[in-house]
Amino acid sequence: MKSLLVFSAAALAEIAGCFAFWAWWRLDKSVLWLLPGMASLALFGWLLTQADSAFAGRAYAAYGGVYIAASLLWLWFAEGMRPDRFDVAGAMLALAGAGVILAAPR
Repeated sequence: MKSLLVFSAAALAEIAGCFAFWAWWRLDKSVLWLLPGMASLALFGWLLTQADSAFAGRAYAAYGGVYIAASLLWLWFAEGMRPDRFDVAGAMLALAGAGVILAAPR
């Protein structure tokens, strides 16, 4: 459960940080958007180190599924574009994969 909370917080931090760069570059927002964006990306990196995993690669792989689902939530709530059924199906597959990685008996 701790990993899911850490991954969810990391996803929000990563998406917000990347969106700051997107806003600056693609939406012609002020270069000042990069300051909170970089801070958010640093927070993302720190949060991933808090995942309950002995190996970074395994934590990153499991995180990927959560990131995909969180990205589609961002698409819906921050950008106003509702995910379609293929988006939802892909996110469910990714989350199932993350679940297998996290819950496997080791």
